[in-house]
Amino acid sequence: MTSMVIASTTGPLDDDRCFDAMSARDGRFDGAFFIAVKTTGIYCRPSCPTPIQPKRKNVTFHRTAASAQRAGFRACKRCRPDASPGSPEWNVRGDLVGRAMRLIVDGVVDRSGVGGLARDLAVSERHLNRLLTEEVGASPLELARSQRAQTARLLIETTTLPSSEIAFAAGFSSIRQFHDTVREVFAASPTQLRENVSLAAKTARSNHSSVADHGGTVPITIRLRARTPFDPEGLLLFLAVRAVAGVERVDIAMRTYGRTLRLPHGPGVVQAILGEDMVTATFRLSNIADLAAASARLRRLFDLDTDTAVIDDHLCTDELLAPLVRAHPGRRVPGAVDAHEIAVRAVLGQQVSVAGARGTAVRLVGMFGEPVNFGIDGLTHLFPSAASIGSAQPALIPIPKSRGRALVGLCSALAEGTIDLTIGADRTRAREQLIATFGIGPWTADYVLIRALREPDVFLPTDLGVRHAADKLGIPSAPAEMAERAKRWSPWRSAALFHLWSVLS
Repeated sequence: MTSMVIASTTGPLDDDRCFDAMSARDGRFDGAFFIAVKTTGIYCRPSCPTPIQPKRKNVTFHRTAASAQRAGFRACKRCRPDASPGSPEWNVRGDLVGRAMRLIVDGVVDRSGVGGLARDLAVSERHLNRLLTEEVGASPLELARSQRAQTARLLIETTTLPSSEIAFAAGFSSIRQFHDTVREVFAASPTQLRENVSLAAKTARSNHSSVADHGGTVPITIRLRARTPFDPEGLLLFLAVRAVAGVERVDIAMRTYGRTLRLPHGPGVVQAILGEDMVTATFRLSNIADLAAASARLRRLFDLDTDTAVIDDHLCTDELLAPLVRAHPGRRVPGAVDAHEIAVRAVLGQQVSVAGARGTAVRLVGMFGEPVNFGIDGLTHLFPSAASIGSAQPALIPIPKSRGRALVGLCSALAEGTIDLTIGADRTRAREQLIATFGIGPWTADYVLIRALREPDVFLPTDLGVRHAADKLGIPSAPAEMAERAKRWSPWRSAALFHLWSVLS
């Protein structure tokens, strides 16, 4: 199978390989790069079904849709490049560009401007603009603008919301800016985009998005594409055995997952149905401006943008791991919708069973969680904030005294911002900050890195579950031997870890 790698992580795109992927209409590359056709003035995804392939001399390739838009190209109406899965590159990269891209997707530019993004990354605006323009072909503002356009089109075509609400939800500062951007990117007005929606889509849109629930919020249903192969059952099983009552609800048989959400402008809730290549998510938000952030965080939780085909091929080179991988192609590494929540749950999971950690988390929700009412059975509380736990007396936490002290200390540091676990945090620095905290060891820090910061190459050789799984597979289970064996799984050791944990399920 052809590798997804079409460029070095910091170098230019490999145009010849891009053209080969385009010629093969290889959908695995959708979102990894975009094709701009000089003769038509449009840009497409690699799998565009157009009957006439453009000549090599008439195309250029771009890392981002924003880069193609900056060059004056508009989105193809046939292949909908704006609906592609996200590029797997930005979740993997730990450098400044990767961190910036993750923060932009999370909506930092819309909430805090380019100045806020630069402050989060501890660089100047000038340096950030220069670096992103050189690396991905667009400035932070242009990247955020492209994302707003994609969100706007999604809402135009899948909801009955008026233009004023769509503009606000997508992050535009004015109705005029919203209309001008949509026309420029899609060569159509918002009204024309809505008129082009099929009758079936219009019916579904009306059913899902026009009636407010008893809490006054309008349900908004959107579809999130997943890179294939995608293993929804394995993902749901992992989440189900760890689901915290009141915060999460999982039904493996129905392939559904629901949870409450702590978002930048207020609380929300999501109910998701996981398909073979798509997640259908219905959000109820106290503030519609949180839609882009909520959908981005759900994508990270479900790990929808990862190129699992490349990872599976690599892990199958190990004869002992290969049967696991082949039995469950497309297994995901679950992420997080809230990094602070993952950090708390990691501490609760120290030296106890999964069931024990889950039970303690349920008690914490009852003690410190914030009640919400979106009219959905079983989703009644937000997970406790770091500030609420950090201000508590350690003796009140229903865990051993030293661990309670560690949890309160960690939450205090998170609330004060002395430990940075935002999606754009420097992973190396975050690990150092965590381990420097009382009661936080390498296992806890690395688990947080995997799930909250999406680090792809972490392994936990001392984990008891890993050792039990290794014994079942005939792999030497001593920590030093496990660590040595895991070197052959690099740079995808995090994925290998979850394959091993699946043995215990």
